Amino acid sequence: MRSPRLAALELRRFGRGKLPRAALVALLLLPLLYGALYLWSFWDPYGRLDRLPVALVNEDRGAAVDGRRVAAGDDIVRGLRDSEVFDWREVSAAEAHAGVEDGRYYLSLTMPADFSERIASSSGDSPRTSALQVRTNDANNYIVGQISRTVFGEVRTAASTKASRSFLDRIFISFSDIHGETVRAADGADTLKGGIGKAEQGSKDLAAGLKDAEDGSGSLAKGLKKLHKGADDLEDGAKKVAEGTQTLADKVDGVAEKVGPFLADNERTIADTAQLVADSAGAIRDNLDTLVETAPAAAKGARTASGTLDEVYRTRCEEPELPDAACGDLERARDAAADAATIAEDVNTLVTDHDGDLKTLDDDLAALEEQAQALADRAPHLSEDLADAVSRIDALNEGAGKVATGAGNLHSGLGTAKTGAVDLDEGVTDLRTGADDLSGGMYKLVDGSVKLAGGLHDGAERIPDYDEQERDERTEVMADPVQLAAKSLHEAPNYGTGFAPYFIPLSLWVGAMVAYMLITPLNRRALAAGAAAWRIALAGWLPVLAIGVLQTVGLMAVLHWAVGLQMARAAGTVGFLFLVTACFAAIVQWLNARFGAAGRILVLALLMLQLTSAGGTYPVQTSPDFFNALHPFLPMTHVVEALRRLITGGGLGPVWHACVVLVAFTAGALALTALSARRRQVWTLDRLHPELSL
Repeated sequence: MRSPRLAALELRRFGRGKLPRAALVALLLLPLLYGALYLWSFWDPYGRLDRLPVALVNEDRGAAVDGRRVAAGDDIVRGLRDSEVFDWREVSAAEAHAGVEDGRYYLSLTMPADFSERIASSSGDSPRTSALQVRTNDANNYIVGQISRTVFGEVRTAASTKASRSFLDRIFISFSDIHGETVRAADGADTLKGGIGKAEQGSKDLAAGLKDAEDGSGSLAKGLKKLHKGADDLEDGAKKVAEGTQTLADKVDGVAEKVGPFLADNERTIADTAQLVADSAGAIRDNLDTLVETAPAAAKGARTASGTLDEVYRTRCEEPELPDAACGDLERARDAAADAATIAEDVNTLVTDHDGDLKTLDDDLAALEEQAQALADRAPHLSEDLADAVSRIDALNEGAGKVATGAGNLHSGLGTAKTGAVDLDEGVTDLRTGADDLSGGMYKLVDGSVKLAGGLHDGAERIPDYDEQERDERTEVMADPVQLAAKSLHEAPNYGTGFAPYFIPLSLWVGAMVAYMLITPLNRRALAAGAAAWRIALAGWLPVLAIGVLQTVGLMAVLHWAVGLQMARAAGTVGFLFLVTACFAAIVQWLNARFGAAGRILVLALLMLQLTSAGGTYPVQTSPDFFNALHPFLPMTHVVEALRRLITGGGLGPVWHACVVLVAFTAGALALTALSARRRQVWTLDRLHPELSL
């Protein structure tokens, strides 16, 4: 009798009564219940986090900065409510503590009373850091605590970046104010330079006139007239110079009074901050390669430290009847070590997943380092340059006042000189000497005004003058210099889709295991008739294969249309699962045929080994070495890897590799089953009196 006909006869037994029919229906539905219920139960847990009650305590009193009220705690509360990550319940600190302890709240987040005050202190003389207080209770739920560390880490980063942005923006605005006042001072110096030039020309004319007057008394009247006119021009020019220097001095002194104290108090802070940013950027660049190399070791060390602290805490605080007095500190140290281990793991994962983005990060850090170093180099000299400019302008103003007074006296003296010729010769001689001195002084004054104007212009160019857009750009970079550019290839839309490649083959294995509890692995009629061993093997395999195909169709139909599983390659997924069903049925058939009742225990044991070494939940590299050694040699490993590519997308290399492995397992299992059938055709004492019967 042919194998298909023997298989049909085996299946026909299930139609001879109500109970066999019910058993067949249960057999068909078992993988569906097993796989679909598992996936449905946690299909999208992260999309329902807003149902978790979480305590929110806002004790922040707020703070005032430059007449403006800062309420960082209220800002965080609004952001958390808008995010809808958890079911936030605003309660008191005592209620939050009690709720986390007795399980009414999964965790609590507290903004302390001085939260805004500490954040605002970044722009004052005594900056202090602030802290968000998170309390979890792993006795309520361990996974929620892990999720909260990620969520609250993002909240902390956002709050820190906002505080840094406010402080840096104030620095850049101060630079713009200083630049504007210096430009105005330079314009005044240019005006002063023009007036002094006129005064210098007047002094030259005066000296020439006095020389002509000294040459002869015959030219006395003419010379005195020219001299009087020159003195008049000199007086006017000197007055203009004095007025210009006074205006300039008033403006510069006003600017110095406003800007000087700020620069004196903050130029070191400005330089240190900029230097810190430059050094930090350089250090990060220097240590990027070290980060890549040491991140795995750091993660491993952090895990070891956390485990050691857990053991110390258990030994000293949980096991003794009288706990150690330092248990409180040990508990905080243990929690801190656990947080450090989690952060180290996250850093290691980040470095591993985004190694290609490190070059872009290095370029951005180089630009940041260059800009910050330029600011650090200029900042220490701002106050010194301003003080020097004020000193020069004050000296110039004093000299211009003296020149104006002298010019007025000179003009009066020349008017009197016209009344007498006797005193003219002596007066002309004295005036010529004074005019020469005045001309030399005016020359020096012109040279000083030129240097003053040039120095002010140079200083204005050296002081940064950022517009609003440039301030925003630099503040953004310096407040948050490192960004995370995350990209997921073939992203699974939810938790259930990610775990479907693990639970689908699990349910099919269970289906084959239960099927051979109702169907004999070797057809008794064929054994009794002495049929060929390979026919007997096929006759016992084909019924379970047919049932497995129906199980697969029903399971995938419910997962797709009822649960919502979306597959990148739906037809390929179903076809591949038919091959998986064939392979699992052949392996389970051989174990039952070869080992009899004990084979059922081996089927269950093999299932456990496959589940623990397939890497369906965590990467297999995180498992002990025993499971890593089994990983490549069990069929479910290749099934899980192939289903991930078929369901979420990606290259088909692992799919074809899995097909080859499954075909090899199927052929090998059928061959071993045929060998077992041949042995079963020979009766022995063990078969007549088995040691174990199930």
